[in-house]
Amino acid sequence: MRCVRSTFASAVTLLLSISLARAEPRVTASPVAHVQLLGFNDFHGNLASSRSLHERPVGGAAVLASYLRDETARFAGETLIIHAGDHVGASPPSSGLLQDEPAIQFLNLLANRACAASPLHPRCNLVGTPGNHEFDEGVVELMRLLRGGNGARGPYLERRYPVARFPMVSANVIDRRQNRPLLPAYVIKEADGVRLGVIGAVVRDVPSLVVASGVRSLRFRDEAESINEAARELVRRGIATIVVTMHQGGEQPPYEGPTRQDAVGPSGAIAEIVAQLDDAIDVVISGHAHAFTNAVMPTRSGHRILVTQALSAGMAYADIELTIDRTSRDVLEKSATIVPTYRDAGPGLTPAADVAALVAHAERAVLPLTSRVVGHASAPFAQTPGAQGESALGNLIADAQRKASGAQLAFMNQGGIRTGLDAGEITWGELFSLHPFGNVLVTMELTGAQVRELLEQQWRSTPPRPLAVSGLRYVWDPERAPGARIVSVEVGAVELAADTRYRVVANNFLAEGGGGFALFREGEKRAVAGADLDALVAYIQALGAPLVPTLDGRVRTP
Repeated sequence: MRCVRSTFASAVTLLLSISLARAEPRVTASPVAHVQLLGFNDFHGNLASSRSLHERPVGGAAVLASYLRDETARFAGETLIIHAGDHVGASPPSSGLLQDEPAIQFLNLLANRACAASPLHPRCNLVGTPGNHEFDEGVVELMRLLRGGNGARGPYLERRYPVARFPMVSANVIDRRQNRPLLPAYVIKEADGVRLGVIGAVVRDVPSLVVASGVRSLRFRDEAESINEAARELVRRGIATIVVTMHQGGEQPPYEGPTRQDAVGPSGAIAEIVAQLDDAIDVVISGHAHAFTNAVMPTRSGHRILVTQALSAGMAYADIELTIDRTSRDVLEKSATIVPTYRDAGPGLTPAADVAALVAHAERAVLPLTSRVVGHASAPFAQTPGAQGESALGNLIADAQRKASGAQLAFMNQGGIRTGLDAGEITWGELFSLHPFGNVLVTMELTGAQVRELLEQQWRSTPPRPLAVSGLRYVWDPERAPGARIVSVEVGAVELAADTRYRVVANNFLAEGGGGFALFREGEKRAVAGADLDALVAYIQALGAPLVPTLDGRVRTP
């Protein structure tokens, strides 16, 4: 899609001349320094917002910017803005159709004058780390978003897309060809007269979360090991305050107000990583789980690290305050509050005008395509499957893919279904939000034995990763052990035959073994069968009548 060129670039240049945070060192006689970290995660290009939290409107880039700027202006010390990955990817049309350039431009508007001078400037007030979704379109596209230059279908909002005016750091992503880190492992910042390090890391199983071919040139190292190596290097450089921004996380019961020292933190992967971190680390800003975290979590030695996570999509941010001894450079106090970005109160009542202009420009650019009505729904289609593993929306998508490809069987990963569908008109833009990855469909041949094993792989990970299916019906027993949960499988009215070869379709993410479904890589006689989004649009248009959410028992328990 090629959008009309505009003078937006000149507006951005003018706005970047205005400092959004103090860009000159503070002169003070105070024995302690005060540093504020404003952390957010999993923004996913959500420039505009129709979300709610606690039954109140929340989020949107202009509202989030207003909150962050208000915090920066009111804080007595100095502020750094830090994001913990998945800032782009799986994005709504106003960002995703424009290759997520508007989401990066939004961050550029938050950057101060030091960032404009150099993203690695120690006085630059902004830093981020990649999440798994930054790699959705491969490493080449990620580096273009950071280094600048027009995409294949650009230009979009600017005549020439500029460089990202902030650093992206990651200690555990290695370029195999050059045997060196793809990005800087860390940056050293200066705030309120003290130096601190910010280390980045991403969940190490990225190759199973994105199309594998796009990251084949990369190696993803253990998170804790990589973070600790970077931390030791920072200590050797005289840095005593160390912050980690990591795209990995967990979930804990939410609460309001400052960090509760006795709060039970999240379990799982994030707890395992934190338990292995060096004592030099003070704060971890986490992501990936789209959840609430505000806890002090112990390392194996008993050192207590403050860990935060602020929901997702700009619905909240972590307001972290550090008090640092200027002489010893130790962190004396650290506390956080997870702050919702309510649109009906405080800074939310006055969204940032420059960011609002960017959002409006992006939405105008995609409107001719996104507003096209392709069908109607008689009732809402929920995004998530029910307890037995079946969902009406998953059924619809899998049926559409089987129809478009001519395959006998279709499989769709639930993680690739990014939204539900509301009742009423179904627009092309809604379907893009549901299918934002630009995946193509791949047909292949699998034997019945392989199909059965494929279904068993749904329970090989924690949590399970259910597949939507079409062309078959199966019964599974949750009381059985993983690897032996499938009771029966039927194709049509006939039991699945182990030696029979079936024509199967799945998107290219699954076809390359993504989501833990390695068996798809064994498929033979492969062929591309068009785009997943095109298949869904055509299927809904061909049905004509309003869609009715239907569960037909294709996935059942005894």
